[in-house]
Amino acid sequence: MSENNSPWETLSGELIYENDWIRLDEYQVINPSGGDGIYGKVSFKNKAIGIIPVDDDLNTWLVGQYRYTLNAYSWEIPMGGVPMNEDSEEGALRELKEETGLIAKKLDLISKIHTSNSVTDEVGTIYLATELTEGEAEFDETEVIVIKKMPFKQALDWVLEGKITDSLSIAGILKYARTLGL
Repeated sequence: MSENNSPWETLSGELIYENDWIRLDEYQVINPSGGDGIYGKVSFKNKAIGIIPVDDDLNTWLVGQYRYTLNAYSWEIPMGGVPMNEDSEEGALRELKEETGLIAKKLDLISKIHTSNSVTDEVGTIYLATELTEGEAEFDETEVIVIKKMPFKQALDWVLEGKITDSLSIAGILKYARTLGL
């Protein structure tokens, strides 16, 4: 079989649930073994964007916040949902300013990842932000965020120690660390 040919056959699909952030569809399928089955797909209405800000001294900024879905506190790179019709780089700059107060003159694409490809079509895009100017954060009304500036190496250590568990944060920090030879 070719990499471009799906072993799944879709018989039908229907919308199960939808709100301002997600859409859940259920599909009746023939699975790769030829059996009848169902498949659910969550589609997000925003693009997942993560930003790793790094200054000239190799410091970075993490944001800490309580994540309702996990019922746990989480340390992460600055990130957010960017509307599908908004330019990803413009959205990244907006999210960086909103969550940290930082303004970046330069953005470089680090990686694109599929966040949980067995149940969602979400693509996460991660940028490196440099040439930074510090300012005031502009949190959303739903955000209670703690901002932590630290050496980038410490953020990498937090990934390796399991203190950072968010997939965009892990992927971005590990990939950037590799470019630094860490």
